[in-house]
Amino acid sequence: MSAHNDPMAYPGGTPPVKKDEELNLLLASDVDEPFFRSLARNIKELIHPPKLPPLELTSHPVAVKEIWGSYGGQGKRAGMTSFAIHVCVIALLFLLGTNKAVQQAVKQQIDLIAPDLAPYKATVKPDKMQGGGGGGDRSPTPVSKGKLPKLANKQFVPPMISHDPDPKLVMDPTLIIPADANIPKVNLDQLGDPLAKSGLASNGFGSGGGMGSGRGGGIGPGSGPGFGPGSGGGMGGGVYKIGGGVSSPQLLFKVEPEYSEEARKAKFQGTVLLYVEVDEKGLPRNIRVIRPLGLGLDQKAIEAVEKWKFSPGKKDGKPVAVQAQIEVNFRLL
Repeated sequence: MSAHNDPMAYPGGTPPVKKDEELNLLLASDVDEPFFRSLARNIKELIHPPKLPPLELTSHPVAVKEIWGSYGGQGKRAGMTSFAIHVCVIALLFLLGTNKAVQQAVKQQIDLIAPDLAPYKATVKPDKMQGGGGGGDRSPTPVSKGKLPKLANKQFVPPMISHDPDPKLVMDPTLIIPADANIPKVNLDQLGDPLAKSGLASNGFGSGGGMGSGRGGGIGPGSGPGFGPGSGGGMGGGVYKIGGGVSSPQLLFKVEPEYSEEARKAKFQGTVLLYVEVDEKGLPRNIRVIRPLGLGLDQKAIEAVEKWKFSPGKKDGKPVAVQAQIEVNFRLL
């Protein structure tokens, strides 16, 4: 008997397998199935899947001893300890909150974080109302020194030294100034400018009625029916502020500002704050920068606002020059 035919001749007790037989063992039995049959079989199983035998459970849940949450038998003691700690913390916070020293320290800290902004808020008082007026009858001499006429909200007759010895209608002259304004006073009988130096009776070399070197029926070097170097009535110089009976101008026409080339290249954004005076015709004037931005954007903001149109601010229903602040925003889209 040859060694190949004797199974006991091999250590494992199994005769060796030939190479062809090894390949046959590695290949599945259905490898030789044509692809169209495999495709048809898969489609059939997709439409009518084969029924599987019912699942039989061979295991059952087993009850175990409860161990979670017991803390090794110390659950009640741990709960009471936690409750006592919370009560102590709340009591400590209450005692600290009612302590005067702690309250004072907290108040000081709050003042540092949120300071009182009242001093920075704008307030308008009648005696600080800006504005002014002026006038004259083109006399060759400057306006004479004298007292101011009656103050009122409307003016029917401008203050002037009359050269008519027998006027047909006598009315008290007035200036459009708040009645409680702090005006300069002089002990003189004749009308005039309290700040003037000339003693000769003269209405001044201004125009439009009134007295002074300005125009508009008031007294002083300004324009309008008020007193002082401003315009539009009132006193104190400059133009009216918004508030105290003076309405704010309303924007009617707006031109968007252009971006400067430097700011566009730098992708720079921000806001320019401008001071502007809106006159009686609703036109902006005396524009200047309050908070600049740089990179040519300040000038671009001024150029844009110069083209804006407003409905002028009013006092007692009449257009007056009003000062305002305008924010011009520059944003890249």
